[in-house]
Amino acid sequence: MQTLRVDLGERSYPIFIGEGLLGNGDLLLPYIKGKQVCIVTNETIAPLYLDALKSALSSLRLDVVVLPDGEEHKNLQTLNLIFDELLDKKHNRTTTLIALGGGVVGDMTGFAAACYQRGVDFIQVPTTLLSQVDSSVGGKTGVNHVLGKNMIGAFHQPNAVVIDTQVLKTLPKRELAAGFAEIVKYGLIADAPFFAWLEENVEELMACASEALAYAIEQSCLNKARVVELDEREGGVRAILNLGHTFGHAIETAQGYGVWLHGEAVAAGMVMAMDLSLREGWVSEDDVARTRALLQKAGLPVTAPENMTERQFLELMSVDKKVLDGSLRLVLVRQLGQATVTESFSQANLKATLGVT
Repeated sequence: MQTLRVDLGERSYPIFIGEGLLGNGDLLLPYIKGKQVCIVTNETIAPLYLDALKSALSSLRLDVVVLPDGEEHKNLQTLNLIFDELLDKKHNRTTTLIALGGGVVGDMTGFAAACYQRGVDFIQVPTTLLSQVDSSVGGKTGVNHVLGKNMIGAFHQPNAVVIDTQVLKTLPKRELAAGFAEIVKYGLIADAPFFAWLEENVEELMACASEALAYAIEQSCLNKARVVELDEREGGVRAILNLGHTFGHAIETAQGYGVWLHGEAVAAGMVMAMDLSLREGWVSEDDVARTRALLQKAGLPVTAPENMTERQFLELMSVDKKVLDGSLRLVLVRQLGQATVTESFSQANLKATLGVT
């Protein structure tokens, strides 16, 4: 087992990475201060892993909320299912919520924890590669709105993140690839040697080779923790973690939540960001080609949907959280392994990237 730490003063917490951790009560119990626990999961994950987690916490009073599965259910209506259970079972301020699932479950559970009685504890037990390397770390929580993705939420750090790599063996290949997109992101924004390592090991990762996966998860979490420690509430540098996300969120919203997986939309969005970075004269054609090739090896899309127009992109991007005083800011790459958040880019270049002549 590897143990990392997100250093945020009194809000610091550990990230545990290893096989078979999900059912380890000794690992979880020190991060639960009360006797009440509400496990939030979904209808896909519950039959696979809920019993193991319940057994690990059998000394506590356990309640369970099973949500419908899918990004299309990441909304305020579904969020109320969690509040209904907490209120019905009279959970108090010492309760701990545990998110057992992917990014949707983790984001919604964290948001419920941030809101319930003005804030209670929660623990992340992510079960998808994407949530293990990205959404479970850093305290971003929230739900989608029909007009924009993740526009309603709060910063609320977990007590701990428990990453059981063994659960990835039951993950569909499409979900595995979606998580790989977020791993590639860390190489592009902060870690060029890691990007090169990914190019050499992409086949092993997609084959779920244990050692390769554990290393990729560890390096991704390390890179994210370093950025979060510098800027917990995304006032500046943390926004680089959104490389490709402004384009990607527009794709998700336009296509309908759940039609494209988050990682698929981010993959296409990262290629678009690299294309714009090339047009701005910052990266080379080879850098863009390497990025496209790496994502394609994982079976990820590298172009935007053909049915999306410039107007759709620009309208949806205008409600992105990085828009400041009416100015669209994008995460671009100055060189492989170094990203920047900027509003200083050519509108003509942006239109060219969006496929408009």
